[in-house]
Amino acid sequence: MKTLTALFTATLITLTAGIAQARDLGPDEALRLRDAGTIVSFEKLNATALAKHPGSAITETELEEEYGKYIYQVELRDPQGIEWDLELDAVSGQVLKDHQDT
Repeated sequence: MKTLTALFTATLITLTAGIAQARDLGPDEALRLRDAGTIVSFEKLNATALAKHPGSAITETELEEEYGKYIYQVELRDPQGIEWDLELDAVSGQVLKDHQDT
């Protein structure tokens, strides 16, 4: 029983640590970072995402700080109705992930 309790506690700590590493940034903070030149403009980030899937429409965006990096998440819907999830480095504009939403 002690082993099970220790295993459960270790798992809970690991999960909590992973969750604590990402935080959503509010509009005011996101605009402050953009205006300071810390992150790429949202227009450029959106254009980069749309270039990966021409003809798509942006359905949702979010800026997060994960492990000290600013990540811009974009959800797209292409002309065929397929949804795509992209993650971009908000500082460089580089596409980090591009996968079909399942």
